[in-house]
Amino acid sequence: MGSRRKARECALQMLFAADIGGAARPDDLVRVYWEELGEPELDEGAREFATRLVTGALAHLAALDDRIRSRAEHWRISRMAVVDRNILRMAVYEFLHEPTPRTVAINEALEI
Repeated sequence: MGSRRKARECALQMLFAADIGGAARPDDLVRVYWEELGEPELDEGAREFATRLVTGALAHLAALDDRIRSRAEHWRISRMAVVDRNILRMAVYEFLHEPTPRTVAINEALEI
């Protein structure tokens, strides 16, 4: 498994924790994750990528949810499974704000 894929999985774990735990500060969530739970073998570039996905998705949460809501026919964000909701948030953030090719962002979201 590539380091970017592993970074996305780490980012998903952090977004999941923020969603169910209501983390007050994304920086604290990220710091605790990397200190206590994170993948020690993950290289610095992958850690930075995961951190950008988390802090970016949380910073743009309302806008991301609006985009998802506008395309999710007959589904409320709150009714989506927590994992699914956060995969969508992460993918939409990456699609809009990272230089990742769109096809890669979509494929990675589907694979996770």
